[in-house]
Amino acid sequence: MKSPAIVNFAPDPGSVEIREFQRPTIGTDDVLVEVAAVGVCGSDLHQWTATHSWPVNYPVVLGHEFAGTIVETGANVASWREGDRIASETAAIIDVDNPMSRRGLYNLDPTRKGFGYGVDGAMTRFVRVPSRCLHRVPDALAFEHAAVTEPCCVAYNAVVKNSRIEPGDRVLVIGPGTIGILCAAVAKLVGADVAVLGLESDTHRFAVAQKYGVTTLTDASEWARQGDGLGVDVVIDAAGVSSTLQLAIELVRPAGWITKVGWGPKPVGFSIDPLVQKNVTLQGSFSHNWPIWERVISLLTSKQLDVQPIVGGTFGIGQWQQAFERMHHGEIVKSVILPGQE
Repeated sequence: MKSPAIVNFAPDPGSVEIREFQRPTIGTDDVLVEVAAVGVCGSDLHQWTATHSWPVNYPVVLGHEFAGTIVETGANVASWREGDRIASETAAIIDVDNPMSRRGLYNLDPTRKGFGYGVDGAMTRFVRVPSRCLHRVPDALAFEHAAVTEPCCVAYNAVVKNSRIEPGDRVLVIGPGTIGILCAAVAKLVGADVAVLGLESDTHRFAVAQKYGVTTLTDASEWARQGDGLGVDVVIDAAGVSSTLQLAIELVRPAGWITKVGWGPKPVGFSIDPLVQKNVTLQGSFSHNWPIWERVISLLTSKQLDVQPIVGGTFGIGQWQQAFERMHHGEIVKSVILPGQE
């Protein structure tokens, strides 16, 4: 049995197309998931445009933000059954004996490989998933929203786990993409005063960010120095280019905090001496793990974290290029593909 799949087949720009994909065969510790909804990530766009900075196992089915229903379980799977509604983590392959995995930080296992670049992802009808990756999706949480759990977990990890934010702090988020807006939304939940910095061309994304009660800016110099004039308490760099890290160092206050969550392949072409002089903490933040997923699914179900504003549209699998292009051009923040629809 074959189904249409969105496949990244080569490292050249534009090397994505619909191909027929064989229904996967599962192992004893796996489940087979019928995908109901899969989010388009910025990393999918980077592989489409060949601007990514990570190794890809070509050809590969794209898609790592997904939710759906279990249709088959492996012989060793005891806690899941057919018909269960699930969302899946992204770490498709890990070394369970790696020291980071043994600490529960398998997201930091250097051998980790994810759906959509290391193994076939979910932009197709059926995907094979290790049962350890699964989380239950309550009936009250729509699949189109459950599919956005993964970027919400990225934001939660960056803001709650990897940033020193207290209620009343002034937090500047650089980059009004999906991760940036979600970081801003989570920082608001923590009780911070939040602004999102972007470009003049980010009008639509700004409108979405404003729905979370945050300030939007194209120049953060004045906002950052309100109060005592020393800068913001925390900068979250969700843009991933060298110039935004340089700006973060400029706008953060002495003894402040910078969390870098955005990826970028270019080298840093400036001195980081001001980081030393200001005694600033620079923190990386990557991916997420099991307890973060459980917290975020709870927040999504209760709508304390509402992802409806960022979901700009749903698309059948045959409309994948429109879904990619509208995100790429900033017309919408997040596209969600429904593999069961043409």
